[in-house]
Amino acid sequence: MPKQLVTSPSLPPPSGHFAQATIIEAKGRLLFISGMLAKDASGNMVGLGDIEAQTRQVCENLKAAVEAAGGTLDDICRVDVYIRNMEQFPQIHKVRREYFTGTAPASTMVEVSKFTTPDALIEINAIAAIA
Repeated sequence: MPKQLVTSPSLPPPSGHFAQATIIEAKGRLLFISGMLAKDASGNMVGLGDIEAQTRQVCENLKAAVEAAGGTLDDICRVDVYIRNMEQFPQIHKVRREYFTGTAPASTMVEVSKFTTPDALIEINAIAAIA
């Protein structure tokens, strides 16, 4: 059973590109992806000061991690998103729509004051269920 959207008339619609809940049959392997920053394969921060460029690099890093485990972005069922500025919510979701084209993962987004790298604007960790 692929990941499926769970909805309820008792819940308001999502305010961005995410599912309030997803369900997947508990078969296969669970992949837990640590928080990804906008660093390229050489460890260089990409998109200094540019939330869309950083979000795109973070999504590329998530994609690389899930593909290394034999999955795809469609297998990601949950993400936790940490950002420096909640005012950038629309730009972040614009990029997320480019990467999460099927059923969007369940998601939490919170604004934080610091990351391990001072130039980071966003960090995302994820859970995937890979058949």
